[in-house]
Amino acid sequence: MRLTSAVTFVSDLDRSVAFYCDLLGLTCSILDESAALLVGPENYELYLRGKHAQPSRVLGSVGIQYLIWSAGSLEEFERCEEALRRESVHVRRERLDDFEVVEGRDPDHLPVMVVFPGPDESVRHAIIPRIYSW
Repeated sequence: MRLTSAVTFVSDLDRSVAFYCDLLGLTCSILDESAALLVGPENYELYLRGKHAQPSRVLGSVGIQYLIWSAGSLEEFERCEEALRRESVHVRRERLDDFEVVEGRDPDHLPVMVVFPGPDESVRHAIIPRIYSW
């Protein structure tokens, strides 16, 4: 079993399509006036749905807080870090056990995390400390 799709509501569809295609190396396979389907190299999907900006849900409330993406190589991880730094002033990178994690914000200021190596290559021995900071 694996997660194949995620859905994110965004305030500016075109800006978010450009950001996520750049950050995650996705291809926009369908785009209409209110939604886009982005597809990754291993056929995972990210749906973006354009909505008017609304008050944010508070971090720590019930529901998904983060999607954590795995980079396939150190070069890809560093490219993701650069993409996050272009979009967000507040980007944090740290080493945990034997993997790296970088956290930034998307165009709607939602948190985005990327790790390298992924859990297939590096077994996790502890919970990422950021999970406890809400």
